[in-house]
Parts: sequence; C-alpha cells; structure tokens
Amino acid sequence: MLKRIGVALFLFGACGSAVAADGAPAAFDTKAQQAFMIEASTGTILLSKAEDAPFSPASLAKLMTMDVVFDALKRGEIKPDTEFQVSENAWRTGGAPSRASTMFAALKSKVSVLDLVQGVAIQQANDGCIVLAEGISISEREFARRMTQRAREIGMPKAVFGNSTGLPDAESKVSAREMVTLAQDLQQNHPDLYPYFGKPDFTWNKIFQRNRNPLLPLGMGVDGLGTGYAEGEGFSIVASLVRNDRRLFLALGGLASDKERTEESKRVLEWGLSNFQSQRIFADGEVIGAASVYGGASSSVPLAAKSAVDVYVPVNSPDRLSARIVYRWPLSAPVAAGYEAGTLKVFSGARLVREVPLYTMKAVERGSLGSRAFDALMELAETLLFSWLWDSPAST
Repeated sequence: MLKRIGVALFLFGACGSAVAADGAPAAFDTKAQQAFMIEASTGTILLSKAEDAPFSPASLAKLMTMDVVFDALKRGEIKPDTEFQVSENAWRTGGAPSRASTMFAALKSKVSVLDLVQGVAIQQANDGCIVLAEGISISEREFARRMTQRAREIGMPKAVFGNSTGLPDAESKVSAREMVTLAQDLQQNHPDLYPYFGKPDFTWNKIFQRNRNPLLPLGMGVDGLGTGYAEGEGFSIVASLVRNDRRLFLALGGLASDKERTEESKRVLEWGLSNFQSQRIFADGEVIGAASVYGGASSSVPLAAKSAVDVYVPVNSPDRLSARIVYRWPLSAPVAAGYEAGTLKVFSGARLVREVPLYTMKAVERGSLGSRAFDALMELAETLLFSWLWDSPAST
C-alpha cells in the first residue's frame, strides 16, 4: 500500500555564514562519540552527533530505574515509607562486598523507598537499585523488563535494559537521544522527586557520601542527572542545566576519560547557553497551513499549534529555517475541531531541529453526495498518479 503524505513548505530567515552538516556552527565539534542536546521549552535540537547510535548505558541505566520507581510512587503502588529487605543478592552484587558504587545497606536490613531513592539518585548505589528492583518486582530480571516497557511508554523506541544497575549486560542498549527523553521525563513529570539528583550529599546510616555527578560542584547551574562508564565504550553523562530561565538537556557518550567527560560536558553546555537565541516563527493561534479533507463540506481545514512556535537558532551563524507540514493525506470527513492532524517539522538547513503537533482549527462536516463522489474520483486519479510515479524508473 502506497503511503501518501501531504507536505507544505515554508521558509524563514536568510542565509548566514557556513554551518556544519549537523546544523551547529562550523567551528564547534564535540569529542564525544554520541551527543544530543536540546533546549527544553521549545524542544529545539542544539547539537546532534550519532544521536541514535546504540551504546551500553552502564550506570546511566539507574536513571531508568528511578523513572520506574518515581512512576510507581506517583501511582500509589508504593509509598516513600515502604520498606524493602536487603537480599543476599543485593548485598553481594551491589553492596559492600562488590567494591562498586554502594550505599552500604546491611544484609537482611530493611530500608525505606525514600532512602533507597536518595542512595541511587545521589550516590548511584548499586545495592539501592537491586533492593528496589526486587522489592517492586518478582526479581531484578522482571524489573528490567518493566524498565524496557517503561522506556517505550515515555518515547524511547529502541532502548533495552537487562538489569537495574547498568552492570555489564549484553542486552542493555540506549542512545543519546533516548537518554535526553528519559531526563526530560524525570525532570518534567516528577518535580517532587527530581531534586534528589541535585543534592550535593547524602548521609544515611551514619555514612556521609557526596553526589557522584562531577558537574554539580562547578556552580554552572547543573541540577542532575548521572554518569556512566562501560569498558570498551568509554565514559558517558546525562545532565540538565538551568540558567536565566533556560534549561538544556544533554547526553554525551564515548568519551576517553573521567576528566574529558567533565571538561567536554561543561564546554558543550556553556556553548549551548551562549550561542543560541530564541526566534518566534508562528504566533499563538496563527494558521500554519491546511490539510486536504476527503468527502467534506470543505475541501481543506486550517491547522495550528496549541501555542506559539519558537526555535533556538545560532546567534552568529544563522542558517535558513524551513518548515514542513506532514500528515497522512487526505483526512476523511467528518473531522472534529482540535483533532491532531499532522506535524510541523522545522529544519535548520538540512537538520531537523523541532517537531510540533498540529491541530484542526475547526470542524468539517461530511459533504453532499455529489461532492463526496467528486472527491472519490479525484482520490482515485491521484492514487493512480502517485502509484505510477512510485513505480516509474525515473523516480528512483
């Protein structure tokens, strides 16, 4: 079956100085093997490099563990004062005997969910992850399946998690784009729990531990999230920074050392803050385009976003902005007002920087029998034309 998509094209701005292939100013690059950074209020992509390439999450998997736990708390499945017992598996695999990141939970002791959350969010405690996983699910393996399911629910289409900690596991894979999606969900949908990622330290059971995020002490506005390291793949980080009412989400992977990770994260975030400015391309309520309607009293329906459409563009090297409306053609009457009919895709040069849902601005009732018959004839003719163009050697 031929997939048909209606497209409208709009142009904004003027050509500026040269930009790199990924849309960033030509003078800027990152040492990271994978990179993805967005501005939060608009969703504008500021930097992308192999953003969909899979890599091992390592300890970044703990962010998904927290997302599952935060969701369970939000839904009332568990409570902050719910206590889970520390199993021998949790103690040996993630506790003091493991000599890895731990909150030193004692074997067979009981720890509250809120203390476990702080141990994981602040100290990236492996034992805390396993205790939570075993307490919420039948086993850590079952909890890992829940992590992958949760990833799909929040818009991570390919991420797979094999355990709650990120300890070496052949199945576990994420991408930089997906980790930014996860960071957004943690910050935007769990405002009561997200601040734990930014706490500088944690004292539990008379043990004082500092936050393991190397960007927090720098005073640059970072308020979370976590770091990772996988042998053969290097050092990674997911961070969020807020300054002057602007929030950036960043994911970097494949860095050579802990030091390089810190320095490169700082450099990329500072660049994102100082080299972009906001530009409004559609006002609130402005008609952005129209979608064709089959069998309706009207042959088309106007489309608009639910709010003004802004993007962040480079200050010193603005590229040409273009936008396309994409929808499955045609819409079939009747069409309700407020129906999500398509997507506005905004490009900076050849790089996609933002996608915005578009909604019908009015209802379109079914047309008369004659108009529907005419639309059916036109649809058949256009289908035959599209099919011929699709199969024509000249179109390949």
